[in-house]
Amino acid sequence: MPRRQQSHVHNAGPTQRQLRVGEMLRHALADILRQGDIRDDDLKGVSVTVTQVKPSADMRHATAFVEPLGGKNARQVVAALNRHKAFIRGEMGRMIELKFTPELRFVEDESFAEAEKIENLLKSDRVARDLKTPAEDGPEDSHES
Repeated sequence: MPRRQQSHVHNAGPTQRQLRVGEMLRHALADILRQGDIRDDDLKGVSVTVTQVKPSADMRHATAFVEPLGGKNARQVVAALNRHKAFIRGEMGRMIELKFTPELRFVEDESFAEAEKIENLLKSDRVARDLKTPAEDGPEDSHES
């Protein structure tokens, strides 16, 4: 029986397995961060949201998108998480059931900042003026004959 040929489309999205593993890693990572066992001044008293974890196709590496609550000191928090990624990976290895625990890389999730930027643009006077319906502007020039 002939084997199915795999598509080599570069813009193809993640596989179902990548999505499932990413979600499992996200939950494990959130649990580890909630426990507060990482000793670092940049993480002390900081609540970190893990918005997404994207594993590589071979599941050996994973990028974790994180954002501290309120977005304050995001660069320091991401740097601290990257400093402690070996400890976090070890903790994660005890929590998940995968053949390999992926190498982690933490990056700031900038989608919150982008969403806020778009929201501010939509609230601006310029956009509000453009969204007005003609009826709200008042009567147009009446040309009664």
